[in-house]
Amino acid sequence: MPDATPDFATITQRQQQVWGAGDFNMLAMQTMQAAESLVDAADPRPGQRVLDIACGSGNNALVSARRHCDVVGLDFVPSLVARARQRAAADGVAVEFREGDAQALPFADKHFDVVLSTFGVMFAPNQEKAAQEILRVIKPGGKIGIAAWMPEGFGGEFFKLMSKYAPPPAGLKPASRWGTLLGLVELFGTGVTIASARTRAFRQHYRSVPHGLEVFFSAFGPAVKIAQTADAATVANLKADISAFFTKQNRATDGTLILDSDYFETIARRV
Repeated sequence: MPDATPDFATITQRQQQVWGAGDFNMLAMQTMQAAESLVDAADPRPGQRVLDIACGSGNNALVSARRHCDVVGLDFVPSLVARARQRAAADGVAVEFREGDAQALPFADKHFDVVLSTFGVMFAPNQEKAAQEILRVIKPGGKIGIAAWMPEGFGGEFFKLMSKYAPPPAGLKPASRWGTLLGLVELFGTGVTIASARTRAFRQHYRSVPHGLEVFFSAFGPAVKIAQTADAATVANLKADISAFFTKQNRATDGTLILDSDYFETIARRV
């Protein structure tokens, strides 16, 4: 008997609570290099309309705004939208940040020249709907830029570790599907042509392995949520597993923590 269709609405509400836990901007600052790379690859031009989906605290949006694009950033976590507005004000750039769901974009058809997402839309529970919405709001000939964790590598291994403590809802396809060429072709179908697809990497820097652990348990929503709800033994085991993972991945030899974070960057053009 086939699996029942997941309750996407309920899962989305739960994810909103999870990603709203902690101060995710602390991690977003470490991923800025990926946003810089994605915007450079998509190459939005001054005056073009750019949408940053699942924008978090606004990395892609802020980088695009520096190019004098007309930028909208959208996220379903109110605290992240508020932080993105603070960052835009501090940078002195004009960006419209809105609360909203990647699976139901509040924009007209064929409205944007460029749509971007860095480690964002990949976590939408209804992947097919999120992809359809991107195709709906982008103009023919427009560019789609996606940076996503892959099934393998740093992100793939880390999320496999996390899934032992917070198993994904039954019936959901893995978020790392967005980090493969096959997955993106399945999601976008004949609606796009792939302009480039490549593995990239950025580095995360922390004072030490314990400092990296401290940051993750202050900023990474899934870890924060487990720390808030699980028993002490489970939290201790999770911390030990993440600490061991960081130690294994560490590229530093001076007592600090440097994590090479590989991911998949794709630029597609709307047919």
